Amino acid sequence: MPAAKPGKVSDSMAVYTVARPRGFADSNIPLYLLSEDTRKAAVAQTVLHAHCSISVQVLNEISNVMRRKYRYTWVQIGRFLKTIRTQCPVEPLTEETHDTARQLAGRYQLQFYDALIAAAALHAGCDTLYSEDMHHGLLLEGRLRVVDPFV
Repeated sequence: MPAAKPGKVSDSMAVYTVARPRGFADSNIPLYLLSEDTRKAAVAQTVLHAHCSISVQVLNEISNVMRRKYRYTWVQIGRFLKTIRTQCPVEPLTEETHDTARQLAGRYQLQFYDALIAAAALHAGCDTLYSEDMHHGLLLEGRLRVVDPFV
């Protein structure tokens, strides 16, 4: 859960606001938790424990890979996703997210589903997008930096 920041309304009353996560994880980050590569699994765990957000698209991609590639059951997939969802706020997919993704795909030559994740990160107000699949160091819209945490 994000850390609360005290704010002041008056001299006698403090108000607390919840800080939004500044990081956003692509689907490959939580998927490395299932990896036999212990170094990458440890890095993924560190990134996710740093209060990263994810999107519904990330949940979709994780479900697809776990089912198609790793042959997990739907019950196993549900348990894994529940764990991830309790750790990471989930950004919804909206028409606005879709429109932003199309613009990002064109402007930065991103694959559409990567652009959809980047658009969700931008809408969530994040400044870092952790991804092994996108160009490390790329700055999107002057405010979202793609970082490969495994380099």
